[in-house]
Amino acid sequence: MTEHTHAPSHPDGMDGVKGKNLLITIALKLLLTIAEVLGGWFSGSLSLLSDALHNLNDVLSIVISWFAVKMAEKKHDKKNTFGYRRATIIAAVINATLLIIMSLFLFREAYFKFIQPEKINALLVIVIAAIGIVLNAVAVYLLHKSSGDDLNMRAVYLHFLSDALSSVGVIVGGVVIYYFDAYWIDPLLTVLIGIYILKESYEILKESANILMQGTPKTVDIDEIAEELEKMDAIKDIHHVHIWALDENTVFFEAHVNLQNDILVSELSGIYEKLEQVLKVRFGVTHLTIQFEYNCCDDAGRVIDKE
Repeated sequence: MTEHTHAPSHPDGMDGVKGKNLLITIALKLLLTIAEVLGGWFSGSLSLLSDALHNLNDVLSIVISWFAVKMAEKKHDKKNTFGYRRATIIAAVINATLLIIMSLFLFREAYFKFIQPEKINALLVIVIAAIGIVLNAVAVYLLHKSSGDDLNMRAVYLHFLSDALSSVGVIVGGVVIYYFDAYWIDPLLTVLIGIYILKESYEILKESANILMQGTPKTVDIDEIAEELEKMDAIKDIHHVHIWALDENTVFFEAHVNLQNDILVSELSGIYEKLEQVLKVRFGVTHLTIQFEYNCCDDAGRVIDKE
């Protein structure tokens, strides 16, 4: 007999808020990109132009994320029985990849600036970077709440957080250049920004790949699950265990549960409810499928064996 249950998916209202916030951030990014392109051009600052390029990349990333959020709102159908929630994971991969490409471009430009430094209008750089901090801070505030449980939104949040940090760095660099004529600080800041973006992008790609490969979610420990389920006297062993995530918030668990005794079907509900309580409350499983068996000797993927 197979028992099956699942938790409801994210409410459409939450995705609606995400979509609205993404549209607002697109407008903020376009304003900031125009300001930094003009400021970087007239000041001669590579770090400011690099930040403008980063912002232009962000606009594309946010558009991709917005479409992914809208697609994820679609209900499951006969062709896509799991729904469309993994659209946000694909968007996270695209965004992280774009960030990595942009970082490599920044390294290249910084190299040439180290070789041949150019005079920079530091005061203009400081003013434009200050505007950038304000606009990015608004975007970070809008995206912060939904960045913790959504890789797609986390990737967009990372775009804005890195921009805010880079704007702070650009201001510091502008002050140093203004007072000490240390023009080498501009490409140095560019490299530091690029390293930070690479590190964070790698983490997003790694987590996205784990989900797409249907790996065990990092929040789930199979050994801990086995330890908890071993306490249940009715269970002899558990095998054919599969744990994977549809997205960051939807964890699936399926397994064959071999029972100690040949019991009535009507008695299985109590065992199932105990399993459900442990897996959902303790380990965050949202979608549970159990196949109960008796005298089964299949040891494929066995995680509990009391013999």
